Amino acid sequence: MIKFLQQKPYLFWTLVGALVYMPFLGASHLFDWDEINFAESAREMIVSGDYLSVQINFLPFWEKPPLFIWLQALSFLSFSTFTDQAWVSMEFAARFPNALVGIATLCTVFAIGERHFSENFGHLWAFAYVAAITPHVYASSGIIDPLFNLFIFLGLYFFAAFTADSRHLKNALLAGVMIGLGMLTKGPVALLLWGLSLLVFGIVQFKNLKPQLGRLFSGACIAGILACLFFVSWYGLIAMKFGFGIIEDFFAYQIRLMTTGDAGHGQPFYYHALVLLLGCFPISILAIGRLGIGPKSKHPFSIWMRVLFWVVLILFSLVKTKIVHYSSMCWLPISFFAAQVLSDWKAGHWTWSRPYTIGISIVGILFGLILAAVPYVGEHAFEFAPKIQDVFVRGNLQAPVAWSGWEKGLGILFMGVILFFLSRKGEVKPRHVYSIMVSGLLIIMAYMAIVVPKIEGYTQATPIDFYTSKVGQQVYIETVGFKSYAHLLYFQKPAASPSAETLFQAKKLDRPAYFVMKVDAEEKFKYHPNLIFIKEENGFLFYKHR
Repeated sequence: MIKFLQQKPYLFWTLVGALVYMPFLGASHLFDWDEINFAESAREMIVSGDYLSVQINFLPFWEKPPLFIWLQALSFLSFSTFTDQAWVSMEFAARFPNALVGIATLCTVFAIGERHFSENFGHLWAFAYVAAITPHVYASSGIIDPLFNLFIFLGLYFFAAFTADSRHLKNALLAGVMIGLGMLTKGPVALLLWGLSLLVFGIVQFKNLKPQLGRLFSGACIAGILACLFFVSWYGLIAMKFGFGIIEDFFAYQIRLMTTGDAGHGQPFYYHALVLLLGCFPISILAIGRLGIGPKSKHPFSIWMRVLFWVVLILFSLVKTKIVHYSSMCWLPISFFAAQVLSDWKAGHWTWSRPYTIGISIVGILFGLILAAVPYVGEHAFEFAPKIQDVFVRGNLQAPVAWSGWEKGLGILFMGVILFFLSRKGEVKPRHVYSIMVSGLLIIMAYMAIVVPKIEGYTQATPIDFYTSKVGQQVYIETVGFKSYAHLLYFQKPAASPSAETLFQAKKLDRPAYFVMKVDAEEKFKYHPNLIFIKEENGFLFYKHR
């Protein structure tokens, strides 16, 4: 193995990434909203033949640029999804691009770590990244952020190279290309994070950078302009097609996310710090001492990573809308500092101390309890349901999900591994922490394959089963009273269908129409003259137009 690592490191991390990220891509349905939203936009590109525009429900969708959706559309076409010759499930095809992004990220951090530190450091950085929980989960998802993060990271890396030697404008241009691609992936937040990181680094390192400040400022401006050209070129074409109002809508949406708790995602200030602590376990505990609390490396790249971490954490802690993946850019700095600790420990320059044992034990046991609690609640759903006030959640828990009883053992095993390696007599050694990281990775993989599909059985499987049962039939399906994209994708809604409001109010239709609602909407629509009640199932109501 050691010889293989030395001779074929990129092949090694490609194989590791494939084994970790790909096996269970199709284990569960895509999740509403984001996963289904992006996959549906990719499907509509294929159906409409319009690969320039991003659409949802065959109407212009201005919230997201197209790059990741292009990759999903390419994946769908490559796997012949939505045809009788499909190689893999739709879910696998939708998540496949992110698995490739995950592999690319592992190879990237190895390459950068090897170049600037050592081959051993490169391996430790890739290992730290692949062993963390949330980076693993998102690399096996259909969410935009892993690709977005990789572009921002590379944009910062190339500008860091330009800062180290400003004679090579090529690095500034490469930084601009990467940030431009990031803007085409998710929008101007890529430029904002990059620009703020440059600004903070410039302030922190002002004395060292002063002799070349003018050249660095010019390089940053050139990179920023180049990045904006990528973004503006696409939005210019869209504006010519749909009118400039779509650009106004896009920026209004971005401002709303920054200033209001959009879509029910208003969370407390400490939300992202807690998410990173739990989600990046166990590397978050290893890294915490290098984020400003303990000794600091003076290596320029370490300073860049520290700046990136704090810029992202503070910015998205201030932003009103708080969602797990908003702080996901912090995963790369956290994995970097965790690798730094592991490397110094192995070299004898760092010593394990009791606070790390306490930190890993407390956070690990807390996370293990969460992993065990979810299956436990599922097993006893009929006992918990009467105690829940929310009628919709109570209905969800009535779903006939089969539990074997041993699923909660994954959480118990997670806690047991931590206690086993940290409570042994004698000094904690690197191999003990490596064992915790590998064991945690395998347990999370099993959890995603076994438990997550059962969780999805409560939350959305009931309506999705209904939508898929109607695929190919000459019917209309719409949701009423709640936001969802699932009926568009899983029914494979054709273009040019009437809107939900039109169907709902029509006296007569050319084909049957079905409406799906949440159970808490029953009183509002119970006696509607155009509706016939079909059934109530697991928190959802199903109606048919008369």
